Amino acid sequence: MYFLTGWPRRLLCPLKSQEEPFHIRPSSQRFYFAVLSETQLSIWFSRPSVLIVSYIESVKAAAQFGVYQKAEWKPDDSMIAVATAKGYILLFDVLGGGDGKSLYEPVYPRGSPRVRVTPGYKEEQCAPALSLEMKKPVDLEAPITSLQSLQEDLLVCTADGYLHVLHWDGLGSNGRKAVCLTTIPFSLDLQSARGGPSLDLEGVHICCMEYCVTLDGFAVVLSDGRLGFITPLGNTITTDQLQGVWAADVNDGTCVAVNNKYRLMAFGCASGSVLVYMIDSTTGSMQLSHKLELTPKHFPDVYNKTGPVKIICWSPDYSVAMVTWECGGLSLWSVFGAHLICTLGEDFAYRSDGTKKDPVKISSMSWGAEGYHLWVLPNKQERQREEQLQQEEEEEMASPPQPSLQAGILQFQFIKSALTVNPCTSNQEQVLLHGEDRLYLTCGDLSQVHSASEPRPHPHSHLNPHDGSPLHHPSEPDSPLSQGLSTLLGHKHWHVVQIHSTYLESNWPIRFAAIDTAGQCMAIAGRRGLAHYSLCTRKWKLFGNVTQEQNMTVTGGLAWWKDFVVVACYNFTDQQEQLRLYQRSSNLDNAFASVTKLHSDTLLLNVFRDMVILFRADCSICLYSLERRNDSPHPTASVELLQEVSMSRYIPHPALVVSVTLTSVRTETGITLKAPQQACMAESIMLNLAGQLIMLQRDRSGPQVREKETPANNKKLLPFCPPVVLAQCVENMWTTCRSNRKKRHLLEALWLSCGEAGMKVWLPLFPRDHRKPHSFLSRRIMLPFHINIYPLAVLFEDALVLGATNESVLYDGLQGSSEPLEALFPYCTVERTSQIYLHHILRQLLVRNLGEQALMLAQSCASLPYFPHVMELMVHVVLEEEATSREPIPDPLLPTVAKFITEFPLFLQTIVHCARKTEYALWNYLFAAVGNPKDLFEECLMAQDLDTAASYLIILQNMEVPAVSRQHATLLFNTALEHGKWDLCRHMIRFLKAIGSGEMDTPPPTPTTQEPSSTGGFEFFRNRSISLSQSADAIATGKFNLQKTFSMPSGPPVKGRDAECAENMYIDMMLWRHARHLLEQVRLRDLGCFSAQLGFELIGWLCRERNRVARVEDFVSALKRLHKDFLWPFPVVPGGSISSPLKNGRCRTVLSTRLLKSQSADSLLNSDMDTAPPQAAPTSHTWLDGLGQTAKDMDAAASAHSNQHSPQTHDAFLSLLTNKVEEYSVGSATDLTETSSVVDGDWTMVDENSSALSLSQAELEHISMELANKGPHKSQVQLRYLLHVFMEAGCLEWCVVIGLILRDANVIKQVIGFLDSPEVPQETVQSVRGGLLAIDAWVSADCLGYKPFLNLIQPQLQDLMDSAAEQVQPESFQPGGQSSKPGGVEGPGSAAAPRAEDGRGATAPPGLAPTSLEPTGSFPRPPSEDCPPELTEEQGEDEGAYDCTLS
Repeated sequence: MYFLTGWPRRLLCPLKSQEEPFHIRPSSQRFYFAVLSETQLSIWFSRPSVLIVSYIESVKAAAQFGVYQKAEWKPDDSMIAVATAKGYILLFDVLGGGDGKSLYEPVYPRGSPRVRVTPGYKEEQCAPALSLEMKKPVDLEAPITSLQSLQEDLLVCTADGYLHVLHWDGLGSNGRKAVCLTTIPFSLDLQSARGGPSLDLEGVHICCMEYCVTLDGFAVVLSDGRLGFITPLGNTITTDQLQGVWAADVNDGTCVAVNNKYRLMAFGCASGSVLVYMIDSTTGSMQLSHKLELTPKHFPDVYNKTGPVKIICWSPDYSVAMVTWECGGLSLWSVFGAHLICTLGEDFAYRSDGTKKDPVKISSMSWGAEGYHLWVLPNKQERQREEQLQQEEEEEMASPPQPSLQAGILQFQFIKSALTVNPCTSNQEQVLLHGEDRLYLTCGDLSQVHSASEPRPHPHSHLNPHDGSPLHHPSEPDSPLSQGLSTLLGHKHWHVVQIHSTYLESNWPIRFAAIDTAGQCMAIAGRRGLAHYSLCTRKWKLFGNVTQEQNMTVTGGLAWWKDFVVVACYNFTDQQEQLRLYQRSSNLDNAFASVTKLHSDTLLLNVFRDMVILFRADCSICLYSLERRNDSPHPTASVELLQEVSMSRYIPHPALVVSVTLTSVRTETGITLKAPQQACMAESIMLNLAGQLIMLQRDRSGPQVREKETPANNKKLLPFCPPVVLAQCVENMWTTCRSNRKKRHLLEALWLSCGEAGMKVWLPLFPRDHRKPHSFLSRRIMLPFHINIYPLAVLFEDALVLGATNESVLYDGLQGSSEPLEALFPYCTVERTSQIYLHHILRQLLVRNLGEQALMLAQSCASLPYFPHVMELMVHVVLEEEATSREPIPDPLLPTVAKFITEFPLFLQTIVHCARKTEYALWNYLFAAVGNPKDLFEECLMAQDLDTAASYLIILQNMEVPAVSRQHATLLFNTALEHGKWDLCRHMIRFLKAIGSGEMDTPPPTPTTQEPSSTGGFEFFRNRSISLSQSADAIATGKFNLQKTFSMPSGPPVKGRDAECAENMYIDMMLWRHARHLLEQVRLRDLGCFSAQLGFELIGWLCRERNRVARVEDFVSALKRLHKDFLWPFPVVPGGSISSPLKNGRCRTVLSTRLLKSQSADSLLNSDMDTAPPQAAPTSHTWLDGLGQTAKDMDAAASAHSNQHSPQTHDAFLSLLTNKVEEYSVGSATDLTETSSVVDGDWTMVDENSSALSLSQAELEHISMELANKGPHKSQVQLRYLLHVFMEAGCLEWCVVIGLILRDANVIKQVIGFLDSPEVPQETVQSVRGGLLAIDAWVSADCLGYKPFLNLIQPQLQDLMDSAAEQVQPESFQPGGQSSKPGGVEGPGSAAAPRAEDGRGATAPPGLAPTSLEPTGSFPRPPSEDCPPELTEEQGEDEGAYDCTLS
């Protein structure tokens, strides 16, 4: 409602005086303030806050009258009465400068349009020159305890028990009446006044009194601490017509303040709490409505140490009360007890170092105009502290000492919600606050609003704004009206709009503010006229003609309808009330306004769809229809009176009506799902009558006429039924006129803010699925719920409440022996807040056994992003309440809530998240209601929700014995392995190790780095560029430290502790089992990922399994499975020819493959990797086979690295191939295949030996087919890598299968060469032979595409068949470290390829160490064209380059 902002200002009085000001009273309009010190009466002006005049009593008169004590203004501000210590009333005339004299005058630059146009115009913007004249004093001969001003009279209470009635004007003896308190009958209520018990008032006097206009009586505090209410039975105050009621059981009253708008009396007590009473309308007794007190929960150290209440001050709009105590401090409450601010805690009470500040003690305070300021007079000792500081500052500044300053008035600045004075903004979904000179609003970024409204027929524009808000087009649900969370919750910052200074200086203070439905336009109204602002243009529009602005004043508020500002105003020229509509895009001028005359003063105004509802001073309600007209160049609106409803029977005083709204809410049985269109009509009027919410519905009891039977023009509106009271203590109300079939519960509900009672929602209940509603079920239900913020707006579809809250920032920059203002008070800011309320409503429905309604409501909101959070909150709140309850709960709600949540798919994760955020002690209670965590864990596994299952595992670990959690962890680990959830697998390995090593108390934290999890020292290359998980395009070129182990341990190495060793063994067994499982199912791709992600030592494991599971049972099905897993196409035969294009017996495949390599490399470079420079792209990993080799054989880089590792590990390093790309690239592969003119000319390519090569048509076709028969590049990298692994592990059968799918003759040749070694078991040889025969049979039958390749390797196959019987001696077998293909195959052209396609090659099996190897790094020389394949291989051996280039 009200929020503190900034630091308080200090106003210093320029007059020299030793006296302290101790009393302040505002005039009726709060433009002037009377400030009293002991012998001085000063009048201050509000804006600018300056001293106008001071009257200083002479010493002689001061001795006669005594010191000043209290002051009171006459309602028309023309007189001031001052009470003195010796029982005198001094009356002063306030004489205004009638000739237009001002103390301060504005100076305008020449040519400024602001000139004096109307009488009184200038005085309103600068302090007028006033003077004070004392009239004849009145002696009441007793100390005066209270002053109260009425229209023509002044009431004075004296300490001798009398109530004096003085006339302001005639002050002779006839102008005075006195009523003795003992003659007033007091009773508990008016009914028992005749014969009931009466108070004994002997010796008692009134010590505090205030008049309440709307109750027509006086709230009094008697000197014995009793509270009472005195009401005149007639029209005038005479002794025989006064009657009093008193409040039972209270005798420590100290002060009183009345709230005229809500008919409340707030009595301060010596205990420090404020009791708020109302008068029961039937019996006339005083009834306690609520209390305003600090709670021990929020203020544990001060709630009972505040001392008695000193002053209570209601704000000018009566929506908040400010309270101060004898011990100091300020506290602000809303009218029905919602606590907003208190300066006794947090940054107000403590410095940043934790030391406590003394609260500022206050002797008097008063609200300024419209509640933007609170004027506070601190106590004497406060002033002395401040003066001390002033002197110190002056000494520091070395200036001549000033005379002691008189007044230190503090001005606290506030911003307030627009709802306080203009409740028609309650149907908006934005929060709008206004301060003295600026507006704060919460609408999101304009760009987002624009994008939300793009599909609409009327987009936002500066001149032709959209009229099609869903207000008027309920059929369009995607309207920008529900701006969505992104715009309204996008950030914590306010959109602050500075009010135009030209308008402000002549029309301060701002009295009304309104914002349109889309949150893009604001309108304000000050003392006169109005102005509006557009967020699109960032410009204000003011009246061009100042006379027009000054001739109107807004009386009933203002609202937006489409792009019109609707204003209820009073026209001074015609002296009549008017309803005006100004179009937003036209100039602000009466010429463009639609004006309708009204018969009575308008107090409130609101807009509902195309209707305006007015509440008037004669207690009647008028409904008008609005229609937009576009016939003239400037759009106008026509206004037509629809209906008048008199409410004078129900409303005792028009000022009691807080708000009036038209809604589509209704209660009768006509609510069915079949007729939602009826909901669009204006069904009922809601009135907030002094906190009572009253509803008037249309009376449908008479004969109903169908809409289509009546012509549109004479459609008569139905009358209204008598009013029904819906709720008490209502501060604000929100409803929307939109409709949404999916969220009917939320959109057709009525939302109420009820002060300390929190919020209430009046929710509609719908029968499910067109069923007949139960006759015993009401159609609506009122559900209360508490929220932690003060609600200012409701987002209906999003199930959110928006609000604001005060935050404070400490400023300790000036710490001295005594503190300045900035250090005494923190700097205050206002933060946006929001809160979810859905879980409260669902819970309330479940409590009332309305589970079906709760389910419908929850399902309609299940798409909200925070719906899982709502569910967690509901479980959490109920769990905390029930599990920590000291008494047994007869009907616990938790099982119901648990059953309710099982209806939603996020049941399992809701429970586990809630449990993990709750303390362990409550878990048993929770799982007793929701089910055994073991069962829930298994449900997660069945639903394949492994992450949630992992959370349950932590719960099981705490609730069960280690064996159980280990068993479940194993289960989850295996499932995670099966599903390839590698992160989870890594966590599970850690978790299992933690269980094994006895770290049972705390669940292991989530690791930030990925550790190697298997026991061998095989640190898998994390940053390798043949990453199996990332795309090859993202390969970074740089130096990677790749290490691998060549020692293949037969078991895990011995660890320091047996337990850890056993645990590692257990984990290894599971990893081995999974690897075996993958290999058995021929899932090589998954095996590679598994090895890479978990650092599984694949080569070592394969070595052990070489003759067991790492065999290939069925070569054909293995080959097919690889094609499928790696998305590798089966080769196709070009044009029916099966023979490879061999000419003159020369191996032309060498050429074609080489050409193909350079082509594809170039095209890949152009297409995929256009970001990388070509020279940097080709990197080759040269794999060193370190078997039997010493460090001196290595490249320098590798030896440098290997020193860091164990002797068995050798690093692979990257060497950049420096061949130039341009020399060898002929053109992109696509050019090659798509060019039709190939036949005409020869394609030539230059290699290092500059042999020119010519290609025939057939060869070109062959090349293009080769391209078509290749799989994805990533698959190729992965297959090459696996080939390398299997070759190193000596799994020759798999090498054959991968060599076949890659159609790499060299690999087959090499493997067949290895088969001659005696190390290779005979079964393997048989298996390879049998497998190749099976492949040959399958190829001939089903896949002829492989035929050319089989033809190519025919000689090797023949050798294999021939050597079935005989064995070759090991010495004769010396495989060279082959280049990626026999040198001729690759050639230097391969350097152009930043791809692993070139990385052909394999290594000798570990058991077959080659006898000699040359140092690496050299690249094989390409042979001449005529070189046969056998020779090529030998040349490769001579070069000795054992590298497998992988990119």
